[in-house]
Amino acid sequence: MRKQIWIFISILLLVLAILPISACAEGVAITAREGILVSEDGQVLQEHNALEKRPIASMTKIMTLLCIYDSIDNGKISLDDTVVVSSRAAGMGGSQVFLEANGAYKVNELVKSIIVCSANDSCVAMAEHVSGSVESFVEMMNSKCREYGLVATHFENCTGLPAVSQFSCAKDVAQMFLQLIKHPHYFSCANIWMEDFVHPSGRVTGMTNTNKLVRFYQGCDGGKTGYTCEAQHCLAATAKRGDTRVVAVIIGAKDSKTRFKEVSDMFNYAFANYQSNVLMSVSDSQKVAVDGGKQKSVEVAPAEKLVAFGKKGDCDYTLQVDLPQTIQAPILKGDVVGQAHSVDKNGVIVKSVDLVAQCDVQAKTYWDYVKEIVVNK
Repeated sequence: MRKQIWIFISILLLVLAILPISACAEGVAITAREGILVSEDGQVLQEHNALEKRPIASMTKIMTLLCIYDSIDNGKISLDDTVVVSSRAAGMGGSQVFLEANGAYKVNELVKSIIVCSANDSCVAMAEHVSGSVESFVEMMNSKCREYGLVATHFENCTGLPAVSQFSCAKDVAQMFLQLIKHPHYFSCANIWMEDFVHPSGRVTGMTNTNKLVRFYQGCDGGKTGYTCEAQHCLAATAKRGDTRVVAVIIGAKDSKTRFKEVSDMFNYAFANYQSNVLMSVSDSQKVAVDGGKQKSVEVAPAEKLVAFGKKGDCDYTLQVDLPQTIQAPILKGDVVGQAHSVDKNGVIVKSVDLVAQCDVQAKTYWDYVKEIVVNK
């Protein structure tokens, strides 16, 4: 009987010894309250409590930046606009660049200060510039949540300062951040390590990037930190090596060192085990014949790059292009005229992107046809 007990205990100890290894076999150990690792096309590589609603502190500014960039893309505002700072914006606490009340600042500089050093005062100034008031801007933020299909996110302010009913989750933060990194201007600011912020009076505020990984992790070129007592230490960051880009999010780490380490560990795991192959870039164009147009053909190209992402050694995808032989004029720039697909070894379409016209093509007029007849006689 005693021998059987010892055998049982030995087996139990062996199982307990193996379990932690198995738990990390498809990822890395995460001690923070939440974590997630995703590919550039949104595939989840690892997650830990990724749907729990929690405060996310200054990672709220990811959505703030998204609303600003969307307003720029829609032509509502411009990076060259001048913003006159209100006393409300200038009086914000927490992380800031100490904007001057009634001072005039360029949008580009305010956006940069939000990205680099998480400036609360710049967030409020930009919210008022975009929407007229912070309250209206927050409505836009929550509207974007619905547009992106976020499942556990609600905003009460544009800064991330504590609010009772403001929350998100790691999965939603990753989705927001994937949208943010589609904006090229973001990367022109996100990897700045140190820079002076010059005020209209000539006064200078030194900015230092809150995301230390842009300096200390090879390939990291963007991120957003966050900290409050309620949220603890948070980080969303992206890194790229070769053609492979991934995003990692940590919410509720016990200290700053842990958030940077666990995001770095997830990056290391991703780059060691996964790869991306670009099957078609946005510069890969081809001509398609146009019927009834003033031009005989039109250039078409992908609306976004088509990337095949998967585990190393198991990322065998082929490119399939579906385009008509001719397109009927008139054609407008941006019109969808076909699709490109990544196809796995079993012939299954994994991902598709639209192929769009690169310029307008006007339809021939009656006189254009008359001219052709005269010329061809």
